[in-house]
Amino acid sequence: MQHLISRPRRLRKNTIIRNMVAETRLSKDMFIYPYFVMHGQNIKHAINAMPGIYHFSPDTLVKDVSEVLKLGVNKILLFGVGEEKDAEATSSYAMSNAVANAIRLLKAEFGNDIYIITDVCLCAYTDHGHCGVLHGHTITNDESIDILCKMALMHAEAGSDMVAPSDMMDGRVGAIRDHLDENKFTDTAIMSYSVKYASAYYGPFREAADSAPSFGDRKSYQMDTRNVIEGIKEAQIDEDEGADILMVKPALAYLDVISKVKQNTNLPLACYNVSGEYSMVKAAAQLNYIDEQKIVMENMYAFARAGADIIISYHARDIFEKKWM
Repeated sequence: MQHLISRPRRLRKNTIIRNMVAETRLSKDMFIYPYFVMHGQNIKHAINAMPGIYHFSPDTLVKDVSEVLKLGVNKILLFGVGEEKDAEATSSYAMSNAVANAIRLLKAEFGNDIYIITDVCLCAYTDHGHCGVLHGHTITNDESIDILCKMALMHAEAGSDMVAPSDMMDGRVGAIRDHLDENKFTDTAIMSYSVKYASAYYGPFREAADSAPSFGDRKSYQMDTRNVIEGIKEAQIDEDEGADILMVKPALAYLDVISKVKQNTNLPLACYNVSGEYSMVKAAAQLNYIDEQKIVMENMYAFARAGADIIISYHARDIFEKKWM
């Protein structure tokens, strides 16, 4: 028999030793669970393209959050749905909108036991579905930022702990930081969608948020899927402008980007396990093509292995409820 000094299989002998030497570990503290909130009462409406995900009215959202809190989910990301739409996205910063109402109810019910993050973007509030204000068919950067600042401030005033600009306008992180600080919300954090690609993986989200563009696409402001160095540049700009957390979106097809951004920042790094990634797994599992638990957890470990400190995932509830980790 060959004499082998190094036998890596010794540390793979059983679950106990494999767990002891595992290089990548997950914890509940890493996860953020997204929610879609709309006006009304007693609403819990299934989203067809995203099995297991729902539209909630603020009152039913409170009930659902009380359930996920018991599971250990204490960080949520809110998206507004179903507001009145116009060219200037005026409903995005109305203190009476669904997100503002939900924030107030959640904070009244749970206080600091829940950490609320709010998406800051105009696409669900514009009548054209783009993430900024239009001049003709051109998305205007600086005018859009003015509205994004109003939206972020409204969220902070309602009680949001962190705002998350996802619009990809140039300079919006610095402008939002200045606007929050000037209005004495220096403790409101910013998680920037720093490296957000113009991806086909967002398809199911379009149904969930009713935010599909009425013409064209978002390639003039979201990133080219072929680029990595550009993503590092975007992340560095947002860090310089005052972001507290950076994000790469999507996650699964961009593990290389997560890794390279992580190597070039000192900030915590989030990744967004987006709707298309989620729904593909759900669809394949329903057809018994895959083992859902094993695939989901392999993906989660891949995100962490690539360098993500924080994982935003629609799978979070299943992971905790079904005790997959």
